[in-house]
Amino acid sequence: MPHPVWSARDERQYWHLKDGLVERGLPESLAEDIAARAVHQTRARQADAMAAAAPPPGGGPGSRYDRQHADPGPVPVGRTLTQLRQEARRQGLAGRSTMNKAQLESALAR
Repeated sequence: MPHPVWSARDERQYWHLKDGLVERGLPESLAEDIAARAVHQTRARQADAMAAAAPPPGGGPGSRYDRQHADPGPVPVGRTLTQLRQEARRQGLAGRSTMNKAQLESALAR
């Protein structure tokens, strides 16, 4: 028998399952029981999935507030490695492709 707090979708699923089971020859009482259990099982799975996907209450780690106000980390200072290599190429600096950032900065400063 349908549960009073089921949604319209749950009602449709219940009646569809019950009618299909009765057409297959199951007694109506058994068909009602199986259909109700199937709808309850579906609702439980959906509730579990929604609870797992929800962020923790109260602004803890992973909450929307935490993501919006997170520290972006250190701000890069100076030129990037790619920019330094491009500048070294313009100046014709030999060995620039094997140099790291610090080596490029010191070679370009000379």
